[in-house]
Amino acid sequence: MRRVIVIAAAGFGLAGCSSFSMDAFKPTPPMVQVQLDSTPQGADAKTSLGPGCKTPCTVSVAAPDSGFSVSYTMNKFEPATIPVQVVHVPADFGSPATTNIDPNPVVAELQPQGPPPKAARKKVMRPKQPKPPKSTAAPPADSAFPDSGQSTPPPPGR
Repeated sequence: MRRVIVIAAAGFGLAGCSSFSMDAFKPTPPMVQVQLDSTPQGADAKTSLGPGCKTPCTVSVAAPDSGFSVSYTMNKFEPATIPVQVVHVPADFGSPATTNIDPNPVVAELQPQGPPPKAARKKVMRPKQPKPPKSTAAPPADSAFPDSGQSTPPPPGR
């Protein structure tokens, strides 16, 4: 009689559940440690899975079935995003299942930002200055064309 009561109590307890999901039997994704670094150090690193920190550091993330990315930001440097691949190796009889992260550590080399673009300057309009008058210097004495401003000497021999 005792056995019947135990089974009835267990059945009554399960009957109160409105939904039963098989999700409870799915394995939880393994947690992996990912080392993050940058050149120069001190950049803000944030994974697409959520956790982040200032480099150099290590974050613990639940390894997804596919990859994820790590974004690096730092003042006066161009932001960078590095893709990370996750490789799950299933267990066999002789070894346990493993999860590999490629690359690990995740290192980004940040490039400095170029100088900010200069604002277009307004063109300053300066008044044009008049050209100086041409000089009225006399041509050399042995010139074939005498200056018209001088009196012409009489031809020799007259």
